[in-house]
Amino acid sequence: MPIIVDIDVMLAKRKMSVGDLADRVGITPANLAVLKNGRAKAVRFATLAALCEVLKCQPGDLLRWETEDAAGG
Repeated sequence: MPIIVDIDVMLAKRKMSVGDLADRVGITPANLAVLKNGRAKAVRFATLAALCEVLKCQPGDLLRWETEDAAGG
């Protein structure tokens, strides 16, 4: 899929763990891992907004689009 999720980049920049982010956003660490690892088929805008609020970033800092060729597809 050409949508790349960069939550791990923001976590590193904010020096925050996956568990801490999940707690603060209000989702399970397992669901956050699915999103973080690019296995999610969808994300609710409410979840995206909560991630942005906690990480103090914009949606474009967490999601980016690449062509199929660049994504290895």
